[in-house]
Amino acid sequence: MTRGLRTIRDGVTALALLVFIWLIAAKLNDHAAIVHAGAFRAADGDSLAIGSERMRLFGIDAPELSQTCQRDGATWACGQEAKRMLQGLVAAADAQCQGTERDRFSRLLVVCHAGGLDLNGAMVRRGMAVSYGGYQSEERQARAEKVGLWAGTFDMPRAVRDHKQQERQPHGPSGLLSW
Repeated sequence: MTRGLRTIRDGVTALALLVFIWLIAAKLNDHAAIVHAGAFRAADGDSLAIGSERMRLFGIDAPELSQTCQRDGATWACGQEAKRMLQGLVAAADAQCQGTERDRFSRLLVVCHAGGLDLNGAMVRRGMAVSYGGYQSEERQARAEKVGLWAGTFDMPRAVRDHKQQERQPHGPSGLLSW
């Protein structure tokens, strides 16, 4: 066999081996969807529980449970209202949540549906959550119609969480010594 043909043969063999390894890796990463249905309990505006399973609604970020917002010159408990709305949505008899991945807190990242409605999108569309990697068109609609959070002023949920985390961390020299 000539040198050129051996080089081509070796190249094709190496490529076939790489494709085979890629297929094995893809299969190992292929997680079966986990589906839950039944009596969900809203922990807040973007988190659910059913039995011992904890879930986080994918693509949205709702106000923190203790968060307040401003509307018409008054303070309102937007975090509590977001939780109530989510609880109402998942109370439907046919509510079902499905996901394949987990977040850093081991919560299953889910998209929930009931009555043909994407509940994650419904939370954003009704102005009780903001887009967090998904549902941008629903957020644009909620902003334009000034519904929910968009009817007044509010701090983004992420900023509220970051602020709370900073408050919990020790500051100054005493914080360094307690390390």
